[in-house]
Amino acid sequence: MGDLGTVLGRLDDIRADLTELYKDLHANPELSFAEHRTAAEVARRLEALGLEVTTEVGRTGVVGVLRNGDGPTVLLRADFDALPVLEQTGLDYASTRRGTDPDGNDVPVMHACGHDMHVTCQLGALDLLVAARDRWAGTIVAVFQPAEEIGAGAQAMIDDGFLDRFPKPDVCLGQHVFPFESGTVGMISGPSMSAADGLKVTMFGRGAHGSQPQNAIDPVVMASATVMRLQTVVSREVAPSDTAVVTVGSIKAGTKDNIIPDQAELRVNIRSFDERVREHVIAAVQRIVRAEAIAAGAEREPEFERLTDFPVLVNDPEVTGRTTAALREELGDGRVQELPPVVGSEDVGLFGTAAGVPTCYWFFGGTTPEKWQAAKDAGTLNRDIPSNHSPFFAPVVEPTLTTGVTAMTTAALEWLAKS
Repeated sequence: MGDLGTVLGRLDDIRADLTELYKDLHANPELSFAEHRTAAEVARRLEALGLEVTTEVGRTGVVGVLRNGDGPTVLLRADFDALPVLEQTGLDYASTRRGTDPDGNDVPVMHACGHDMHVTCQLGALDLLVAARDRWAGTIVAVFQPAEEIGAGAQAMIDDGFLDRFPKPDVCLGQHVFPFESGTVGMISGPSMSAADGLKVTMFGRGAHGSQPQNAIDPVVMASATVMRLQTVVSREVAPSDTAVVTVGSIKAGTKDNIIPDQAELRVNIRSFDERVREHVIAAVQRIVRAEAIAAGAEREPEFERLTDFPVLVNDPEVTGRTTAALREELGDGRVQELPPVVGSEDVGLFGTAAGVPTCYWFFGGTTPEKWQAAKDAGTLNRDIPSNHSPFFAPVVEPTLTTGVTAMTTAALEWLAKS
């Protein structure tokens, strides 16, 4: 890696600014495809670094291109949307922002998945790489992606001509902050993150007065029976050697205790790693919903609407092995660990798939090491360490930020030509 230590040494000069940026982004989150303030700040900083900047790619995405002679083209990706979560961290830079969700509801907004840290670390890495242009050659395509949380942002950028408008990458790199020890990095080779399919299911009954159930076809009972029956999909239709999850995350019906409503809505989330399992589980969910409607005497077929569609994220083994070796050389063997596949989902892989090139996506810890170890020793990791999407999730600023910048800079330089 040669002069990598010199390149990273400049991080001391920009750490304070990056810390303030992170806190500002955390305090000002924006929902998917509404990231206007965030996009403007990213574009401003990229322009100040001298990159070629294009905004409004896939609605609110930002792309920065840094050309530095002949060599490989490396895509670096960070996502920047937030979630409809009411923050409860108690931090002095906690979010109090609100936004409008896709259904038109006024909701609290929080960076409950660490995308603010992703943006900060990528901008930090770009700052270091710009200053070290005499040490590498090639082209960097820096992608700041909207709407990852709804699985729509990467595809929106691709549909907006991403591959035609910007240099085609030779490799795609990205990272995600996760609730393990800060200062460490986690790598997964092969299938790394699950596919995710979100379904909105509407079941139709017949409304009536609460005192006259004989005149109704009760969609509340219909939906309740469906929820219980759906629990058998994984336990009775998926082999123990396969992985699948079926979760009913939302159920809505009715407005008053003495009114039987005429419809109920379920929102179902399905996770899987194998396309065969994925197709079977989706079909089983639809079959059960329809069967319960028939069993209840429903006079109208249920309706299904696709909400999300995340593909399985596959880390190319060869690229992941080389990137892992570079990270271990810089960070030390003890700070780079192997992780099992994550039953969470990401759309970053669509860039590599669309371009026909390999992807490597890794994780870096955001929890104070002492807190994580204490919870591990007590057997209370699930209880005491907030996970992504929790109202209590907020990566400790350091050494999370330093590790994220270091990892992305190191990985990028591994794939750019040495000069």
